[in-house]
Amino acid sequence: MPVRAILSSFSLYENGSKASTDSQMTELSTDLSDCTLCPRECHIDRIAGETGFCNSDAGISVASICAHRGEEPVISGQNGICNIFFGRCNMQCVYCQNYQISRTELDGRVFERDFDNVISQIEQILKNGSPSVGFVSPSHFVPHMKAIMAALESRGHNPVYVYNTGGYDKMATIANLEGIIDVWLPDLKYMDEALAREYSDAPHYPEIAMAAIKEMFRQKGSHIHLDSEETITSGLIIRHLVLPGHVENSKAVLKWIASELSPSVHVSLMSQYHPTPAVMDHPKLGRKLAAEEYEEVVDEFVRLGFYRGWVQEIDSPGSYRPDFDKGHPFEG
Repeated sequence: MPVRAILSSFSLYENGSKASTDSQMTELSTDLSDCTLCPRECHIDRIAGETGFCNSDAGISVASICAHRGEEPVISGQNGICNIFFGRCNMQCVYCQNYQISRTELDGRVFERDFDNVISQIEQILKNGSPSVGFVSPSHFVPHMKAIMAALESRGHNPVYVYNTGGYDKMATIANLEGIIDVWLPDLKYMDEALAREYSDAPHYPEIAMAAIKEMFRQKGSHIHLDSEETITSGLIIRHLVLPGHVENSKAVLKWIASELSPSVHVSLMSQYHPTPAVMDHPKLGRKLAAEEYEEVVDEFVRLGFYRGWVQEIDSPGSYRPDFDKGHPFEG
C-alpha cells in the first residue's frame, strides 16, 4: 500500500498543516519501509506488503478494543482503561494468555481495521468514563500508536497514555517516546537467556529488556502520580509473571530491579499463570503455579526491600483469562 494511502486511511490530513503531514509521511515511510521498529530488525518493507517475524504489514492490526479492569487498581481506575490490543506480538511466548490474538500464525485471522472506526470505538469508551488509553503489545506498531494519539488529540481528547509491553523493545524507541507516553507498564519476564529463547523465541531478551526498562526508569523514576480518584497519571510499573518451575528466574528478576533500579519501584508480582492449550503437556508449564512457589517469590520480594506494588491471591488465574472470541474478552 502506498505511503500516502496509508496516511490517508489514518486521517492525518484533516487537521495538520502540509509541513506536519509531510513530516508524518517521512516518518511512516522510514519506519515501515525498512522495518527496524523492534529488536528483531527484520528490514522488510511493510508498506509494500512484506511481513517479517511478526507477520504484520503496514495496516493497522487491532485485535480488540475494550474497557479493561486488569491487574493493578491504579491502572484500571473506577471505569477501566481503554485497552487497544495489537495483533501478532513481536514475542511468541508459548504460554501467552492472549494466544488467540498474539500468535503470528492465526489460521487466517485478519485484524486490520478502518482507522476511523478504531478512533470511534476508543472515543466511545473515553466518553463512558475511562481516563486512560493503553496500547498492549505496541512494539511493532509504534507509528500506528502515534497516529491514534494524534487523531484523539485532534478531536479534543487528552487521556493518559499507557505503554503496555512485553519488554522486548529497543531502548532508542523508548527514548524517542519520552514526553509522549505517560505510564510505562513493561513486563520483565526473564533474567535467563535460555528461557527467553525457549519460551518466547526472544534472543537477547534480558539485555534488551533491561536497557529498555532502565530508560523508562530514567524518565519516570520510582514515584507514580495519581489523580483525585487514585488512578495513575504518570510513572513506571514493572510486571512479572511467576512461572511454575522457575522460582529462581523470578528471584533473579527481583534482584535486578532492586539492585539496578531501586526497591522503591512499583512491581506487580503476578501469580495468575494458567496453562493454555499449547502447553498442557509441557513438563514444567503444563500446570498452575504452586502456592509454595509463589510464596517463595513473595518472600524474596519482601527480603529485597520492595514496599510498593501488588501481589495476587494464588487463585487469581480464574480472574484474568480472556476469550478474544467474545465481544468483550474479559467479561461474561
